[in-house]
Amino acid sequence: MKKSVLFLGLIYLIFISLGLPDSILGVAWPSMNSDFQVAASSAGIVAMVISIGTILSSF
Repeated sequence: MKKSVLFLGLIYLIFISLGLPDSILGVAWPSMNSDFQVAASSAGIVAMVISIGTILSSF
């Protein structure tokens, strides 16, 4: 029984960690934009890197 609860907790943490970066980019981008002095179009590149990382981590 303990292994099943541990496994369920691990699955839950993985589920949360796969969805977290998408929402963090929207919140953090305005301050990143002003701190690093980059164009707003760079958010697309960052989003693409996050998406590729999410796909790779799901495999």
